[in-house]
Amino acid sequence: MLRKRRRERGEGQFGCLVGLAILAIAGLVAYRMIPIKVKAAELRDVVIDEAKAAGNHNNKHIERAIVAKAESLNLPLKKTGVKIDRKANEIKVDVKYTVPVEFPGFTYQWKFHHKAENPIF
Repeated sequence: MLRKRRRERGEGQFGCLVGLAILAIAGLVAYRMIPIKVKAAELRDVVIDEAKAAGNHNNKHIERAIVAKAESLNLPLKKTGVKIDRKANEIKVDVKYTVPVEFPGFTYQWKFHHKAENPIF
């Protein structure tokens, strides 16, 4: 019983190289995007918290708190990206901004939109 052995001469290493290249690309994407996603989640939490505290804070205070947190997180949010709509018993806070993510060869424009709606007590 003779069995033919394949790949004894080192054939098939191209697949390994392709796998390593894909792993390197995935690592680069994760390295660049995960910190931005964490910062965006922190800002989203501030937007929600400020909307919950709308009974104690006026619109200017809410806007300043959101923009100050964005600046501390190095997120490119301007005052024009914060929209606050206060009605008799409800507040809506809408925050939009775009974060440029640099990759070799191109820049990805990652758009974020955080929204919070709460009753005012």
